Amino acid sequence: QVQLVESGGGLVQPGGSLRLSCATSGFTFSSYAMQWYRQAPGKERVLVAQISSAGGTYYDDFVKGRFTISRDNGQNTVYLYLNSLKPEDTAVYFCHAPRFNSWGQGTQVTVSS
Repeated sequence: QVQLVESGGGLVQPGGSLRLSCATSGFTFSSYAMQWYRQAPGKERVLVAQISSAGGTYYDDFVKGRFTISRDNGQNTVYLYLNSLKPEDTAVYFCHAPRFNSWGQGTQVTVSS
């Protein structure tokens, strides 16, 4: 079955950086788009970034220019690089395989001094 496992979250100071990873299994990773969502406390889960099977990318306006999504088809892994982090980026970040509507368990990112 489809499995997604996120890692890489943590506590970081404003202006800092993190790299989130989502290791996948159970499907032909290279054939499908992948997404990162985030959910802040008391708020809805929202789409942050998407990468197509061909490598085309989309970013939410709030993260454009600061976050980068990439994929390694050899490792069946999708990454989210978070730079210039702000306190409002604090959230649980989820990996999502839209073709299968499959979610990871999430990884907490906290931006605080």
